Amino acid sequence: MGGKRKRQDTSSPIALPAAPTTRKVSVKTVPRDGEMFYLFKSEPESRIEKGVDMKFSIDDLAASPNGTAEWDGVRNYQARNLMREMKVGDKGFFYHSNCKPPGIVGIVEVVRESYPDDTQFDPKNPHFDPRSGKEEPKWDMVDIKFIRKLSRKISLDELKAYRDKELSSMGLFTTARLSVQRVTPAEWDFILSLEGVSEDDDDATGNKA
Repeated sequence: MGGKRKRQDTSSPIALPAAPTTRKVSVKTVPRDGEMFYLFKSEPESRIEKGVDMKFSIDDLAASPNGTAEWDGVRNYQARNLMREMKVGDKGFFYHSNCKPPGIVGIVEVVRESYPDDTQFDPKNPHFDPRSGKEEPKWDMVDIKFIRKLSRKISLDELKAYRDKELSSMGLFTTARLSVQRVTPAEWDFILSLEGVSEDDDDATGNKA
């Protein structure tokens, strides 16, 4: 596993449920009726942390064996719980973050459901968690597979044009720091409808006179 490029959730860990003096944050369970949709954030540009390059772009995923990679390194309880609810066949947007401009660049599919993230046990890994044990691991990961790149990047600025309309409840705006977010079917379909619209088009920004 050494040297494998890792993704990292940069949001602050949420308190353990066992800690009575801190606020518990949970993910609301949504009834499942068929496949569900998510958004996965990753960094497409190099950033070295403890000797490991955190870069992992949509092209890196596509170049992985069978176009498949472990989505490891998540250290936020809300994001972890979202991964625990994922089922094989669920789809996700691949989102490039910490770059200019950030935005949605592709589509992925969950091909393996949650299982223990082995990076939590490796002292040499940036995602090592000394509080986690193999008998009761705290952190999970899923495997995702490259499906396709979008015909163009749908930038964060473009998505923000709809934050008071079609995307008003989207996690990208309500829980922006999470590296894994839920996407509703309506949001999924709407964002895909933007793919064929030029970002320079008045309709794409919602500013048409």
